[in-house]
Amino acid sequence: MTPTLGHFLTLGAMLFAMAVIGIFLNRKNLIVLLMAIELMLLAVNMNFVAFSHYLGDMHGQVFVFFILTVAAAESAIGLAILVLLFRNKSNINADALDTLQG
Repeated sequence: MTPTLGHFLTLGAMLFAMAVIGIFLNRKNLIVLLMAIELMLLAVNMNFVAFSHYLGDMHGQVFVFFILTVAAAESAIGLAILVLLFRNKSNINADALDTLQG
């Protein structure tokens, strides 16, 4: 049995749903929030690659490289901000970070 487009889209939808559930269930830990956002981006990338493969077009796969680049930059900046917040506050709980309000 070969996997079809529906199999890949179902897997992408399940990964995206897990990420949304992770965001709504855990709004306190910023590291888990960043991981859930990365999981969302990977689910979208899987859909791009699946459509690109089944349509015989390379545009989706090229677009995935741009998304991965932005995701890597977002992770690096997000983790750097978390390290600075932990050094200043000794806590990375999202509820305790009221100093970021304008």
